[in-house]
Formats: sequence, C-alpha cells, structure tokens
Amino acid sequence: MDERQALSAFGALSQETRLKLLRRLVIAGPEGIAAGVLAEQMEVSPSNVSFHLKELERAGLVAARRDSRSIVYSAEYDALTGLIRFLMEDCCSGRPEICSPALNPTCCVPNDGSHADA
Repeated sequence: MDERQALSAFGALSQETRLKLLRRLVIAGPEGIAAGVLAEQMEVSPSNVSFHLKELERAGLVAARRDSRSIVYSAEYDALTGLIRFLMEDCCSGRPEICSPALNPTCCVPNDGSHADA
C-alpha cells in the first residue's frame, strides 16, 4: 500500500458510520453481509448505508457482489492488512519486539471474555 492509498483508506474510516460498518463486515467474515441487513442492524436508512459502503468500496476497504436481489458487502482483508503494514513497516527503528504485541494473532480473539487466552 502506498501513501495515497493509505490516505484514501484513513479518509474513508474517519467517519463514524463507515468505521462501524467496516467493523461489522470484519466480524462477518469473508461471506459478508447484505446491505439491507447492515442497515437493519445499525438502525440506519438503507440509502445512508449504501452511501457509506460506496465510500468504503472506493477506498478499497470493502468489496461488493450481487447475490440474487441483494448486494452483499465484505471486508477486503488484504487491503486492511496492507494498511496495518503501511503503519507498521518502519516500526520502532528496527526493533520488532516493540511492535510484536500489535501483530500478535490474539487480535482475532473477541475482547468480550468469551475466549480464554491460549
């Protein structure tokens, strides 16, 4: 990811509804969620959700696919990984041990206490 792409991604994520939408899509996994379902879950109008999803799609953070009459959105995990790498690539002046907590696989464990640490 280059600086221009990172700026576009951060610009898209700098709005509360878009950040919440992306987080829901990350939780949903690769199968994604239909735009209408997202609107219901977030209690936001479908047109509002569509507007914000299009902004996330323009930034390369989500992908859309048609499934019958619905548009299903999913997180672009490669783009999200690229954004994290962009932030961390010059981490700590060559001292990766300082950055390792941010890169720990336990980031994929819910922080609601439902999973014990391995």
